[in-house]
Amino acid sequence: MKGIFITLEGIEGSGKSTQIRHVYDFLKQAGLRCVITREPGGTIIGRKIRSILLDPDSIHIDPVAELLLYASDRAQHIREIILPLIQAGEVVICDRYFDATLAYQGFARGLDMGFIHELHRLACRNLMPDLTILLDLPPDTGLARAWKQLETGYRPGNESRFERETFTFHERVRAGYLELAGAEPNRFRIVDASPNERQVQEQIIEVLKATPRLFSDAFLQKIRENA
Repeated sequence: MKGIFITLEGIEGSGKSTQIRHVYDFLKQAGLRCVITREPGGTIIGRKIRSILLDPDSIHIDPVAELLLYASDRAQHIREIILPLIQAGEVVICDRYFDATLAYQGFARGLDMGFIHELHRLACRNLMPDLTILLDLPPDTGLARAWKQLETGYRPGNESRFERETFTFHERVRAGYLELAGAEPNRFRIVDASPNERQVQEQIIEVLKATPRLFSDAFLQKIRENA
């Protein structure tokens, strides 16, 4: 049986890293084989690329160079992790993927969307998720959460380059995500990420339960038994 590819997207501080664990736990309890991964940095090579992309000292990186580094990370990630697991029947749950590139490098940086899509086709096999959960909230709320995590050490300070971008940049990212979601309503599910962790988790679980087109009857039965 072919596996399922689920991605979580959202601006800084939207809670992806927290909620992806809840998604994993819910599906695992339903008896499914699941794996969590992330971009950038889902492979050994990718972790080296991540250290460049998120380092505040990389503030002057050229937008095209930034785009190509993300594509390099993703090409390795797909070949080494994502495709083999999907082909083995696993549920792959990824913290950020191609939609992040469209939102950040396309909508926010202003790079040509056609070029970004063509690069994804050539380097990344045009692989797209079966389901994308967009954790949406205002940039001021997300940035406040992100900086609190950085200040308390919950997140490493050497991965704060995007938090240091202008507020306008983050507004463009959010608007880009919402435009992408509006263009693909069958793949995207928008979740209000403003409430507390438990409330957001409950919204996501309802999304998983209400997406039968993605899953086999056996999969749905396992979810019902776990409800």
